[in-house]
Amino acid sequence: MDPDAGVLAGLRVIDCATYVAGPAAATILSDFGADVVKIERPPDGDLWRTFSSVPGYPSTDFHYTWLLTSRNKRSIVLDLTKTSGRAALLKLVAGADVFVTNFQPSLLAKFQLTWEDLQPVNPRLVYALITGYGEKGEDADAPAYDGLAYWARSGLMTSVTGADGSPAGARPAIGDHPTAATLFGAIMLGLYRRERTGKGSKVSTSLMAAGAWANSVDIQAKLCAARFPERKPGARPMNPLIAAYPSSDQHAMIIALLDPEREYARLCEALGEPDLASSPLFATAQARKENAAELHAILLSQFESKPLSHWREKFRLHDIKWSPLPTLDEAVRDPQMRECGAIVDCEYPGHGTVETVNSPIFLAETEKQKPRVPPEYGAHTRAILKEAGYSSAEIERLIQSGAAVASDRK
Repeated sequence: MDPDAGVLAGLRVIDCATYVAGPAAATILSDFGADVVKIERPPDGDLWRTFSSVPGYPSTDFHYTWLLTSRNKRSIVLDLTKTSGRAALLKLVAGADVFVTNFQPSLLAKFQLTWEDLQPVNPRLVYALITGYGEKGEDADAPAYDGLAYWARSGLMTSVTGADGSPAGARPAIGDHPTAATLFGAIMLGLYRRERTGKGSKVSTSLMAAGAWANSVDIQAKLCAARFPERKPGARPMNPLIAAYPSSDQHAMIIALLDPEREYARLCEALGEPDLASSPLFATAQARKENAAELHAILLSQFESKPLSHWREKFRLHDIKWSPLPTLDEAVRDPQMRECGAIVDCEYPGHGTVETVNSPIFLAETEKQKPRVPPEYGAHTRAILKEAGYSSAEIERLIQSGAAVASDRK
């Protein structure tokens, strides 16, 4: 294997995903030499190409989001609504090693791109799926962005905001756990390299590097000399279509219309105000930008006039991308947390069944280990030393000398 080509050289990856989470996983694979083929839709391709032009985000003529997440890749445009377009994709899948997607379950079924559809085409295929809310539960098919499912619905957003809306202090391990998932990926990369070369290797990450990756869109914008909008305390949002609003029953929610040319009219229908879509004040992107304060006032008045349950149904009916902004109390009671596997049961002697947060990685046809209670201090010292080849006498000498500590009984 040519070391200059990368540890994943020769690996073919099909990036059949949109925006960020799925494509970013493929980007990491490309960083290590994988050949990543990006599938794009006609007529404009992945909307992430021009995300830097969305109102309220750092602006520049340089499409920094596309640079960040699509580096190293090759692009092919296929219309998957056409039989010949899907047939071309299947030919690519047949010769691929990895298929990455974050399509909603309904779209995967529509285009016949589920695991069950593709596995017969290529039995060696690794099918990598990222969903917004998991594959079960009433929200399994709900459209989602990281700002909705990850940032808002998980309770993170309200956890890092003070009671008066000001930034709060960092929450415990808020960067440690995503960084741990990064290190898990690095370990698997090292194991893959060992499988190919027979050699071990050092793998690493850092909290700073993982934090930069999490904040990479803003950092990339700054590196491309983008102009950041001025942030003023208490000011109205610069883009009322990507903003938080209160409901009449004092719950908070956030909407995220990143494709307003298609979604704004649907929002107006959900509000029961279809004429807003054709109003000269708001009919175009430029008009909405110039009259953002007026549009925000209208949306605020509408949203705070009805309870959250009303908007939940309206948004579902009109396919509006949104999320409630739960408190931590509400987040841990959210049934979707259990449906997506984020929270699982653990039998804890003396306490009955308690719940714990699951790791966010799942492998089809493989059951994860049921959570076990953490060990007592030194509970397995003797057993582990015995497995390492120590005799019983040697073990006791280690313990008596203080070189080892055991809480288990002989």
